[in-house]
Amino acid sequence: MFRRIVPLAATALLAALAGCSSVSLDPAQPTAPVASPAVETTGDATSTAATLSGYKYDLASRIAQTSPVQVFVGRPQALLRSVVVVKYQVDASGRLMRSEILRSNRDRVTETAALASLRKAAPFPKPAAHLLRHGRVEILETWLFNNDGRFQLRSIAEPQMAE
Repeated sequence: MFRRIVPLAATALLAALAGCSSVSLDPAQPTAPVASPAVETTGDATSTAATLSGYKYDLASRIAQTSPVQVFVGRPQALLRSVVVVKYQVDASGRLMRSEILRSNRDRVTETAALASLRKAAPFPKPAAHLLRHGRVEILETWLFNNDGRFQLRSIAEPQMAE
């Protein structure tokens, strides 16, 4: 029996400690900023990313940095509340030109949160000139929402939990 209790106690302790690193939307709980990757830019605020996937990673990092209370730390839960795919365009100066939801489960709260976090993060680092097509870059990003309404961006998310 002791052998069963120790692993269970250790698992409970690890779960409690893991919960300390996430951000709570409960007003009674204190919130902590989310550590997200830093976006490297040149002196004129141009992203140093040489590829489109690198630039997409920079934009996802920027969105996470500007919405720390809405972003959760850790692995997304196995069954997500919502998955929202947004297509958006950024011009040569880093301005958000347009955005639209491509896929969703029609959860208006999470759709609104995804679009709001995108607008809040603008302006973005300027894309490198070779990434531009017709003066802009088009990005597809996926917001992964847990039951509590917080999200991660697929470009920078950890692997999803197993069921």
